[in-house]
This record gives sequence, structure tokens and C-alpha cells, in this order.
Amino acid sequence: MDLSGIISISGKPGLYKVVASNKTSLVVESLVDGKKTTALPTHRISALEDIAIYTEDDDIPLKDVYSTIFDKENGGAAPNHKTDMSELKAYMLEILPDYDQDRVYNSDIKKLFQWYNVLHSADALKPESEEEAVAAEEEE
Repeated sequence: MDLSGIISISGKPGLYKVVASNKTSLVVESLVDGKKTTALPTHRISALEDIAIYTEDDDIPLKDVYSTIFDKENGGAAPNHKTDMSELKAYMLEILPDYDQDRVYNSDIKKLFQWYNVLHSADALKPESEEEAVAAEEEE
């Protein structure tokens, strides 16, 4: 899964794809509605490719967690983030049995599923082999 160029902006709902950048801002496009906006240096921006989930041993990159969910759901959507928290935690234990339950908060779990479903709706989730095939076609 390639999450490069996908960001979250604190205080703004949804996820955004970076379209362009200059010295003072980023031009981003919402993955939810396709509207373009500007992200300023005063916004807290998190790149999805830099986010990882705490486990008992090591941190697992978000793209690996999303690959596991993608495989488990056969490319389908994940449970809704508004589902009962006990169900979401049980699902987390299925896909990542050793996640650190003390350091991964309920809000983190909800955001994980919400972001996955936004990416799924935007058709931004593709397995690595499919991404490599598309990249090879573009090079030809």
C-alpha cells in the first residue's frame, strides 16, 4: 500500500491528497469530496506514511495494518468507525494481536477505521503488486 502524499490536517475532517506545494503552503484535494484547499504552516499536518501503530514489540507502519485489513476484507470496506468500541477492539485483536492496548487509545482505533474507509471509498487502497504493475505500465 502506498500512502505517500496522503495527509490528515488537524481540525479538518477527512483525508487529503497533496496536489502541489510552495514555500508557505500546500495545495490539497479532499479524498471525500474532491474539493481543493490550502494547508498552511499553522495547521498540524500528519502524513499517513509516517504513522505507525504501537505493538508490544515494535511499531507497525499504518500501510502494513491497512494491507492486513485489505486482505482480511478481500478488498472491501472495514467496520464503520461508529461501531461499538468492543467490536472494534476485537477486530483490532484479529488483525494485530499484539497491539499495545495501553498506548493505542479508542480514538486512535476509530480514526484507523475511519481513514481506512475514506481511502477505500476514494479507491486509494491498492496492494503492492497491483501498484507495481501500474507503475510498470506508466514507465512503458
